Amino acid sequence: MSAPASLARRVLLQGRYETLAMLRNGEQLLIAIILPLMALVGLTVTPLLDTFTDSRIDLAAPGVLALCTVSTALTGQGIATGFDRRYGVLRFLSTTPLGQSGLILGKIIAVLSVMAIQVVVVGGTALLLGWHPAPGGLLPALVQLVLGAAAFTSLGLLIAGTVRPEATLAITNLLWVLLAAAGGILFPTASWPDLYEPAAHLLPSTALGDALRSALIDAQFNPLASVILLVWTVLASLAAIRWFKWS
Repeated sequence: MSAPASLARRVLLQGRYETLAMLRNGEQLLIAIILPLMALVGLTVTPLLDTFTDSRIDLAAPGVLALCTVSTALTGQGIATGFDRRYGVLRFLSTTPLGQSGLILGKIIAVLSVMAIQVVVVGGTALLLGWHPAPGGLLPALVQLVLGAAAFTSLGLLIAGTVRPEATLAITNLLWVLLAAAGGILFPTASWPDLYEPAAHLLPSTALGDALRSALIDAQFNPLASVILLVWTVLASLAAIRWFKWS
């Protein structure tokens, strides 16, 4: 009789399953890859960023990478978790040897795996379009992407675990649109009205966008943005632990 798989192997297998499920879903693939690529090309060939920079692609690429994080961690994982909850998948898996913690770890692996693919695809496309990221900012950017993934995954799980799947679908898609247009991801908030700018800097989307621009343009680590992302991660995680419904 063979020995049962270790917890690490069970988590890795669950992460693999979650990753493939996200990549095979046409709607999630659209949000995770196609729309960010369209945004990257659109911002590069139009004058929308000319107010902020002399190099459209150098400013566009960090913002689109931040958008990818929101697409996968918030929208993609939120929708997947919401419908898993509706159909009883979460309740079933939480009672298996995988357990609730193993299930959550598997989802985190899926988010990071899809984000790695996004970085390769979007980053490679940006390089072909003439992007020149600051070499000294690559490691800080990686750290910020992980922090952003943690913050937005926590928010996605909070939404998916507290409202109906249809509401999760509507809320996460709406948030994706709003954050992309006015959340400090694609467009810096520096030239926005003074009344709105201070509040905008408290958003996790603005923090992630600013952090990636600081890293990939100026080769600087943005400590304030990191703190904001950590605060959002902690608050959303605590709220999800308190109110998440497995069925």
